[in-house]
Amino acid sequence: MVCQLPVDCLNEIFEYLEKNIVTLHSCLLVNRLWCKVSVRILWRDIWKSYIPSRILNTLIACLPNESKNLLRKNGIFISTPTLKYPLFNYASFCKVLPINEIYLTIDDFLKIENFNTPISLLRVRNHVMTQEIFKMLMSQITSLKEITYYLNVHDESISNNINFIYFPGTKECLTNLSELNCGSNINSEFFYQLSKICCNIQSLIIGFGYNISNGLKDLISSQNNLKYLSLIQYYCSADWLDIIPSFTKHSNTLIKLKINGRNKYGSLSFIAAFKNLQELDLLGCCTSQEFEVLQYVIFSKLQNLKFSRECPKIEMLIKFLEINGKNLKEFHVPNSLHLLDLLDINILCPNLKNNRY
Repeated sequence: MVCQLPVDCLNEIFEYLEKNIVTLHSCLLVNRLWCKVSVRILWRDIWKSYIPSRILNTLIACLPNESKNLLRKNGIFISTPTLKYPLFNYASFCKVLPINEIYLTIDDFLKIENFNTPISLLRVRNHVMTQEIFKMLMSQITSLKEITYYLNVHDESISNNINFIYFPGTKECLTNLSELNCGSNINSEFFYQLSKICCNIQSLIIGFGYNISNGLKDLISSQNNLKYLSLIQYYCSADWLDIIPSFTKHSNTLIKLKINGRNKYGSLSFIAAFKNLQELDLLGCCTSQEFEVLQYVIFSKLQNLKFSRECPKIEMLIKFLEINGKNLKEFHVPNSLHLLDLLDINILCPNLKNNRY
């Protein structure tokens, strides 16, 4: 007689396979119990591991009959296999919501099925289908962990109208949201409503577009335990000076900071407020002028320091390392900074485990 491992034991084993998609997929095929356990893990972040069109077909199959009928009334064709309700409630397993990925997948789906349909009608159908998919996700997902939402640069008028904040179940779904990756120019109402629901975001990545929605300040200020902040400055990005006070409110909790792109509207002196930083990553944004204030700031917990593409003057860097090098474990500077070869870096940073310069 074959001995069957308990569900709890299987679950603990499969958790180690979360990033091994091929092996995890093989577990689906062993038997129903293995399938039941592994499918929950596989679907947490399903958009990274499966073909988007197949994921969408599965989500359509999960839609309630009321939503499927609404799609038909709006001229959206649903194939026969999709009409059958699936073996599992796959939507309930999702923990990551890539809004852009879903929107673009629906857009491609409709263009294939309706290649002769006018663009204006496709937009209407896209909106209807997107809303029904998100309505289902909000009602079925018990605790969403991550959202990614950037405007579609090719058609911002559509993607900026994606709004699921008012759907039933949204509050319960988003209360424990811990990661948000978003554009600064998402409509303000989205940020306003999100700030009322999500107060425990720990990781926030913001790509600065041509403007900054007023609601973004509210969202940032409403967080209680922000630990990781990443600011991405695009070529034609807006002035972000007004939003800096919202960041510095989290000076006690923030431990990781990454800035990608030059701050065209002011210095990096606001970084000095984050005295508990453990990781600081400055990508293409740190000239000597911008680093002038930071060279004297004490970051007693700093362990990882990284400069990419640009670096302050060698004397400024030495002053900074004299103050903060003691606890550094990783240190990266551009390869062009050959002057560091003249230094005994181990004297300034005695605990280095990894360095590249």
